[in-house]
Amino acid sequence: MSLLLKYRRMCLKREASLSLFSVLLAILLRRRHSPHFSTFISRDFCHQTRFTFLDMQGPRYLTRNCEIGSEADLVGWTRVVVEKPFGKDLASAEELSSQIGELFEEPQIYRIDHYLGKELVQNLLVLRFANRFFLPLWNRDNVDNVQIVFREDFGTEGRGGYFDQYGIIRDIIQNHLLQVLCLVAMEKPVSLTPEHIRDEKVKVLQSVVPIKDEEVVLGQYEGYKDDPTVPDNSNTPTFASVILHIHNERWEGVPFILKAGKALGSRKADIRVQLKNVPGDIFKCQNQGRNEIVIRLQPSEAIYMKLTVKQPGLEMSTAQSELDLSYRQRYQGVVIPEAYERLILDTIKGDQQHFVRRDELKAAWEIFTPLLHRIDNGEVKSLPYKPGSRGPAEADELLEKAGYVQTHGYIWIPPTLA
Repeated sequence: MSLLLKYRRMCLKREASLSLFSVLLAILLRRRHSPHFSTFISRDFCHQTRFTFLDMQGPRYLTRNCEIGSEADLVGWTRVVVEKPFGKDLASAEELSSQIGELFEEPQIYRIDHYLGKELVQNLLVLRFANRFFLPLWNRDNVDNVQIVFREDFGTEGRGGYFDQYGIIRDIIQNHLLQVLCLVAMEKPVSLTPEHIRDEKVKVLQSVVPIKDEEVVLGQYEGYKDDPTVPDNSNTPTFASVILHIHNERWEGVPFILKAGKALGSRKADIRVQLKNVPGDIFKCQNQGRNEIVIRLQPSEAIYMKLTVKQPGLEMSTAQSELDLSYRQRYQGVVIPEAYERLILDTIKGDQQHFVRRDELKAAWEIFTPLLHRIDNGEVKSLPYKPGSRGPAEADELLEKAGYVQTHGYIWIPPTLA
């Protein structure tokens, strides 16, 4: 872990000459005698295969490096792993896809999004489609709203000039959070083959209606422009809350709130599915909060359900509690692989289930490109917020407008091992 964190800091400073993919591949090769990897990595692995890692830095870089990989006379297979950013908007993404498509077939291309390698993200399809009690709940008749949230408690920390070219929507929401939305909202695939799963994800993206400006709140934390690499007139958002609507039979009328920000009061990423109020509330307990299914992606991975129970004692009073599956407690001693580690193994196996297909990438950019262009043109402004806060107050107002009901007086506490 220390090696990966050290390497990540190097990457953020743009000083690293090797790719993170290369570092992790080397780690896997060192582990080739372990029971997890010996099946897929043989002694002559490097002589029979070729990985090409592309960190998108422009068309010239792309063409030169792809030609090196595509023209080589190899025995075995060739797979190219493409790291984000996959362009800055629809036009640039399509240009990159066309250039790489001239040199490689789609089954050779692995567009990597490390969120698809996270343990709890990969658990979503099992949770939804292997448990009977979720099947009748997961629709507009029972779900009031869905939140997918990413928070960091630190700012850009020396890479403001790089971040200012992209902003929080391009960096986090358009890829990581949108991929999670697909898995939350998609229909059951015909099978677990990669194409069947990705077909359903594309259908979700194509059902998202255009984003309205009044359902967007942007923020920029105070002090962001103190970085000398950031322009004084920067409008780049370090915080964004965006409401998406899916126009289909399952999700019509259910808002999906995607929220991400830097320099906030906490660090976490989670999915929060809030159910509607119980009709005919005889216990008069609706003000305590609604039922929620919460999937905590990081840190302290967990799946828990918030529900109302009787408060222990003589009185018939109610309280909010939870049914809790905390991974650290339930799976003691089990090592959860790093997301990139898992995805590299998938690449070696030739499994594209957790990678982004070209039409999926195009549909994702079609959703956000109009909004991003309005932000770039200064038509949608970023509001200031204090570091360590929840973000702009307008974001909480937007959340309330979308129908989310805050639970007051309840805090989920990860269980200890004691």
